[in-house]
Amino acid sequence: MPERYETAFAKLNLALHVRGRMADGYHRIETVFAFVEDGDRLTVTGSDQLELAIEGPFAADLAGQDDNLVLRAARALRGRYAVPRGARLTLEKRLPVASGIGGGSADAAAALRLLARFWELPTDEADLIEIAASLGADVPACVPSRSAWGEGRGDALRPLSDDALPRTSVLLVNPRRALSTAAVFRAWDGVDRGPLTAWRDGRNDLQPAAVALIPEIAEVLEALGGADFARMSGSGATCFGFYEDEARRNSAAAAIADARPDWWLMRSRLRPD
Repeated sequence: MPERYETAFAKLNLALHVRGRMADGYHRIETVFAFVEDGDRLTVTGSDQLELAIEGPFAADLAGQDDNLVLRAARALRGRYAVPRGARLTLEKRLPVASGIGGGSADAAAALRLLARFWELPTDEADLIEIAASLGADVPACVPSRSAWGEGRGDALRPLSDDALPRTSVLLVNPRRALSTAAVFRAWDGVDRGPLTAWRDGRNDLQPAAVALIPEIAEVLEALGGADFARMSGSGATCFGFYEDEARRNSAAAAIADARPDWWLMRSRLRPD
């Protein structure tokens, strides 16, 4: 029997260059996506209807959302394949909401992967990515949850090749402040600072706008100053640091947790390609 659970792997933007605003209102970006081994968790059991229960440490932040992305993904998949059955989904919300690490997008992608197995559909990754494109700009990248270059809205994807990522230890830190992606893009200064050529040499063009809205982001980045590489992910407010081994990562996590027990931390590793 196929596994009846799926991890919604947290997404990182290793670099994010905003090149301009498009006619449809979206911004044209260049980014490098990476994913860690941990995230939210989605489970499924049988039901005549499509149902969603939400639990976990950040469940309350999604209370009252009748049109959750998980249900939208489930409806889109069921409609594409005319599935006569329902499903009861349970989302264990472990990642902060509106935090720049693709929580909702990763949840939707996990729902597509999980329900395709559960309903035993004749689908493949390309089909799921096509469905995901109707759900949000980050959802297509979250279906395979493998490192990739993203262009356009972030949904024109190509795999990394010469710039492959090490399977390194990662520490994610969030000041427990939700941050609207739309608000950050509105606060972007509109300056095109050039193309993205390599993620290590890149930047996050949304960081100044995000810091202006939530100054604590600068404190988080300072706290990650001992990492081999640190940056804000997406539109924030989560930042991440790469460490050469788990011992250094865990030492940094303990120091940050001691100094700022009100912040959210997650220890993980980058997923392999």
